[in-house]
Formats: sequence, structure tokens, C-alpha cells
Amino acid sequence: MNQPTFALVASDTEEAQTALKRLEARYATVAPEQADVIVALGGDGLMLETLHASIPRGTPIYGVNRGTVGFLMNSFDEENLPERLARAERVTLHPLRMAAWSVDGTHTDALAINEVSLLRLRRQAAHIRIAIDGEVRMEQLVCDGVMVATPAGSTAYNVSAYGPILPMGAPLLALTPISAFRPRRWRGALLPNTARVAFEILDPEKRPVSATADFTEVRDVARIEVHEDTGVSLHLLFDPEHNLQKRIIREQFLP
Repeated sequence: MNQPTFALVASDTEEAQTALKRLEARYATVAPEQADVIVALGGDGLMLETLHASIPRGTPIYGVNRGTVGFLMNSFDEENLPERLARAERVTLHPLRMAAWSVDGTHTDALAINEVSLLRLRRQAAHIRIAIDGEVRMEQLVCDGVMVATPAGSTAYNVSAYGPILPMGAPLLALTPISAFRPRRWRGALLPNTARVAFEILDPEKRPVSATADFTEVRDVARIEVHEDTGVSLHLLFDPEHNLQKRIIREQFLP
């Protein structure tokens, strides 16, 4: 079994930096641009940052949990790291692409691995019109916000807002409201991953809204369009005994 070359990156926490020094002392590594695999030491936040940085080269990322939640990470073990990388299973993700237009006409384009979320910026609830594939499906959602989540991101902010957990590989997106006031009983929708979702902010000057795609936030938005970008592929690596599919299934049975 051929063992891949790998680079190490780590978050700034003491735990991650300690792990970085120990692994650097033990294994031969290469620069990230020369690596077959990037080993990311930290939590899910670092994983998202590393995945975004990997987009130009498409280098697979093997996360090692030296953070808090670590849902997208493998367990830390100094032993046999090259062998673990060689037998790791690959999961390929396609991110969401957000196009946002601000009230002043500024256009922003960004990618989101987890979700694109809209949130009210003032005390008054947001008023948002929702269209799917060019057809208005909700004339006015009165809410704190709303999001579109991928299967990989469905266990993050989405599940905190009582959205559905989506199995990896499911050709679906979760459209989930955040504290919906009207329609009061609306709990969101499951959409095909080919859907193009458009949000129009009603009365954006009186009821301003921000739009966030992972690390990119746009304030005072007027219109947002979201779709899955199949032209961009992101690759995560997991130990076979702790693959992402099993984790997502297990997450649905937690108390």
C-alpha cells in the first residue's frame, strides 16, 4: 500500500500546537502545495478553513480532532499516521454557491460547505420572500432568519435550528427557518440538490438582513441566490471505522 506524502496544518490552540510539534518530530512532511494529503489538527472550524484553502488544488483533507466538537475530524493518535492516511476512505462534497446583492447594489459571490444563512440585523423580524427554481413558494416568511444547508452541514447550525439531518450522499438540501413567526407552523422543506433558491428581502432598509456563507458575511442584503456548485469538489478523508456516514446516522439517535 503506497503511503501518501502529507503536510500538517494546525489551529492556534495549545492542544493543536502540541500535537503539531509531536507529529513534526516523528514524521517526514512536505509543504502543503506538494502534499498528497493535508492533515488538519484542530476542530471543525479549522477543517472548514482548510477545505476552503484546498479548493484551487483539490487536495484531500484528513482532519484530526484537537478541538472541541470535531464532527468532521478523526481521532488523534500519533501511531501509524501514514498507514491511516493510506487506508482512509474519501468523501467528496460539493459546496453551495451564494450570490448576494446588497441594498447599494454591491454583488458578492462566496462558497459555503455547511450552509448559507440569513439573519435579521435589528430588533424587528425579517420579512423574506422565497422562490425555488424561479417560482415563488412563500410570499412572506416572518422570522429571525432562514438557511440552506448541505448534508455535511446539516448536523451543524441547521440541526440547532431544528432542521433535518441529511444522510451523506443524499441528493438533498435542507431549507430551514430560524425562529419562524409566520407561517407559525412552517418547519422548512427538503429540496433536491439541483434546486436554485432565491431569497428576496422585503423592506430591507427597515428590516435589514445579513447573509453568511461559512466565513463570508454580507450585511444589508436585498437578494440572495443559492445553489449547489457541482463544478467544485472538496475531498475529506476518514478512518474506515469512523466514516462520516456512520457519524451522521449516529447523530440522529443522540438524546
